[in-house]
Amino acid sequence: MRFLEDMPRFVFFTGKGGVGKTSLACATAVHLAGAGRRVLLVSTDPASNVGQVFDQPIGNRVTPVVGVEGLDALEIDPESAAEQYRERILGPVRAALPASEIASLTEQLSGSCTTEIASFNEFTGFLAEEDSHYDHVVFDTAPTGHTIRLLQLPGDWTGFIDSGGDASCLGPMSGLDKHRDHYARALAALTDPTTTRLVLVARAQATSLAEAERTASELAGIGIHASHLVVNAVLPADGHPDPLAAATRARETAVLAAVAGPLADLPQDRIPLKTVNVVGVLALRALLSPEDTAEAPTDAAPLPAGGLPGLDALVDELAAIGHGLVMCVGKGGVGKTTVAAALAVGLAARGHRVHLTTTDPAAHLDATVTETPDLPSLTLSRVNPAQAIADYRAHVMATQGQGLDADALAALAEDLQSPCHQGIAVFQQFSSMVGQARRQFVVMDTAPTGHTLLLMDTTGAYHRDTVKTMAAGVRFTTPLMRLQDPDYTRLVMVTLPEPTPVLEAMAFRDDLARAGITPWAWVINQSLTAARPTAPLLLRRARLETDPIDTVTKTAARVAVVPVLLDEPVGAARLLALTDTHTMTGSTP
Repeated sequence: MRFLEDMPRFVFFTGKGGVGKTSLACATAVHLAGAGRRVLLVSTDPASNVGQVFDQPIGNRVTPVVGVEGLDALEIDPESAAEQYRERILGPVRAALPASEIASLTEQLSGSCTTEIASFNEFTGFLAEEDSHYDHVVFDTAPTGHTIRLLQLPGDWTGFIDSGGDASCLGPMSGLDKHRDHYARALAALTDPTTTRLVLVARAQATSLAEAERTASELAGIGIHASHLVVNAVLPADGHPDPLAAATRARETAVLAAVAGPLADLPQDRIPLKTVNVVGVLALRALLSPEDTAEAPTDAAPLPAGGLPGLDALVDELAAIGHGLVMCVGKGGVGKTTVAAALAVGLAARGHRVHLTTTDPAAHLDATVTETPDLPSLTLSRVNPAQAIADYRAHVMATQGQGLDADALAALAEDLQSPCHQGIAVFQQFSSMVGQARRQFVVMDTAPTGHTLLLMDTTGAYHRDTVKTMAAGVRFTTPLMRLQDPDYTRLVMVTLPEPTPVLEAMAFRDDLARAGITPWAWVINQSLTAARPTAPLLLRRARLETDPIDTVTKTAARVAVVPVLLDEPVGAARLLALTDTHTMTGSTP
């Protein structure tokens, strides 16, 4: 494994959701600790599952990993970080200001900007620390789009402060100026290849490798250069005539042979698909080994008969309703984009007007849906953060800037350069999409779990502000009220038939319940059980799906299952085939 050689102090693992970043980061941390190094493993993903991988609680504190001497771990918790950040600002003035003003300042410090700055400060603290007793800090990051945002922030905030941006008020940006050197050191560390290694993680899939290539290009534009490519879970050759295994192997071979552009110049490592789920220290140590330590049994019980419906059942039920918001949510890499696209195509094919959109900055719906000349009622869009902030700034300048003198206009333009405004801009586009579902179907592919929760937090904050400012008796409807309305919004939880994705989906369900939002249906995607393989390795992995599938079916009102497919579900025809799958009968579309 060349990415492990001559490891610098900092190493980042990034890539599309579901490619195995967390497993690789954890395995690398275990490997380095096994070599006698002091290692800190840090997750910057708001929906981190590092604790689940090690099968022990981690959380927002440095915690020794049981069974691995020299390894500590930390999951940055945005809400906990924001609470500590608020207290650092309000603590020194709490006794000097009246309670009403403290309450007002607390409200100002409760938005998404505060959460972003607080999490960002924790992240940069590790990069800027000069006397740490750790030999290595290994970062397990959020899926690509949000990692790019995180890695851009040192430069964004440094540029905002250097340009004279106001960081002196008792608000979210309070105290930023004193962190000027802190951010500068973090930026220097990120752009120094002798200090920081950026490892791109991908699967042997066209979409995953395309995302890795885009990531490499975007980060190179801000001076951060990828150093290695790791292709995870490559199906090894075993000579078995199973059609699913043969099709998967042929597809992976063709995709890897076509790697080009910035990825072609990177040292590449390939990790074979294992017969066990990567949970626990023993499995993590085995992940970086070329050998699979678990043999597939030949006398195991046959696969269960199944009987769960396919996506067609959900589409039929939605079509009978006629309009509304359908949100596909879940952990990165579970196939939300594919499921959202299949639902949209299925509804459009049944004669409904459908708008398919995404809030995931790393999603590319057009690459999944491709041409749809036979579906004129289907339209596509995406919430593009760069375009959203440009439109937001232009709107504010045109409205709030009216009648201002030159100095006030310059001050407004300067304030709008704050990175804080991106969250507001994205929320406005999100709200617009939610409103369109009054007259048609809006099918929304969302960002991975943690970042969707942050968007929900912004939605909740907007709702609270609206409630406070509205006069008594005035009727109003906020985006949060639409999300809470089961007759308007139908939330589809997408997961994989594996322990960690299901556990994360259950935790996400509980978070949504606290906001008064309940999933309408669950989709278990990429099921080997439903595909009925015969190759020994795939059979072994299919048998591991029994408990996760049972966990979902015991708690969900509606469940649909999508099998692992012979061909990637790209293009309207293949997506439409997904909504024609009636049951888990053993046939693979």
